[in-house]
Amino acid sequence: MSASRDPIILVLSGPGGVGKGTIVQALVKRDPQLWLSRSWTTRDRRENEDPNAYVFVSREDFQDRIAANGFLEWTSFLGNYYGTPSPEPVAGNDIVLEIEVDGAQQVKTSHPDAVLVFVLPPSRLEQQRRLRGRGDPEQKVEERLRKAEEEEPVGIAIADHVVVNDDLELTLQELLRVLHHERNRRTTR
Repeated sequence: MSASRDPIILVLSGPGGVGKGTIVQALVKRDPQLWLSRSWTTRDRRENEDPNAYVFVSREDFQDRIAANGFLEWTSFLGNYYGTPSPEPVAGNDIVLEIEVDGAQQVKTSHPDAVLVFVLPPSRLEQQRRLRGRGDPEQKVEERLRKAEEEEPVGIAIADHVVVNDDLELTLQELLRVLHHERNRRTTR
């Protein structure tokens, strides 16, 4: 990253089952200038879920961090808390956040230069398949699908870029183009 610009905050949001986690992990591997801020959550870890997918904490620990103003953004979502700790990236890196739509709105309000990318599934049926495939119980699948119907119009409206995650490689190429464009634009200001 050029010393002449502040770090870019790249925000990926979208409904459950669109592949945000997969996208972010692959993006960070491809671009050494990206630093992933791991979100905190009070939800239980899913069976077979990477233990590093989130920082899994108790409600009390989460509420203590809220009280200490320790989050860039946080929200309550389907009965659990999710939040992004105030970032402390490695010097010279841009920041990538994988967060819910509520959090994306909060980040855009506090950091108007943040780049919001809203990720959509190729279809509702594919989203449902992905949710079931990751082990979500049927009740959670239905809740997340209903929530997606509410989130999508909001996410699309606030997004700087909308990406349909139908093919991971094409999605990554599109996001890398967005980052390249933003880095060039901000370096030449």
